[in-house]
Amino acid sequence: MWQGTPSHHCAKGFTLIELLLTLALLATLSTVAYPLTALMGKRDRELDLQRSLREIRRAIDSYKEAADDGRIEKSISDSGYPPTLQVLVEGVTDKTNLQGNTLYFLRRIPRDPVCECPERAPAETWQLRSYKSTAENPQEGEDVFDVSSRNTRESLNGTLYSQW
Repeated sequence: MWQGTPSHHCAKGFTLIELLLTLALLATLSTVAYPLTALMGKRDRELDLQRSLREIRRAIDSYKEAADDGRIEKSISDSGYPPTLQVLVEGVTDKTNLQGNTLYFLRRIPRDPVCECPERAPAETWQLRSYKSTAENPQEGEDVFDVSSRNTRESLNGTLYSQW
């Protein structure tokens, strides 16, 4: 007589219903998470836009201040604003310094983070406004008085990026 214990097969693993329930739960979570990640990405690009605009505008104002202080050579008819964004990076000669040091206002021109034109150079992603144009109808001209985004889409707060 054989005295062994009866063998029982214990199923190890998941049943099909458990796997389907898990997949359904993961699918539901991902449909909730995707819009949130898209929203966070848009918010991050908007924060980058605010920082970039502040950086460029601060450099334009510093250039104007240096021109008004007589540190940058300009003619009487000039507004005192930089002729291009590139001048802010390349720098200008300081007239008040005997060694002829160069004044720099930007390290690099930041790219517009909401611009939908990846083939353009960073300076070309911005809408430029000259001193002679109005805020309602910004036009390029002899100088750079202000910059704005070329993107005409609506931001999270309901305003257009081009109006920031």
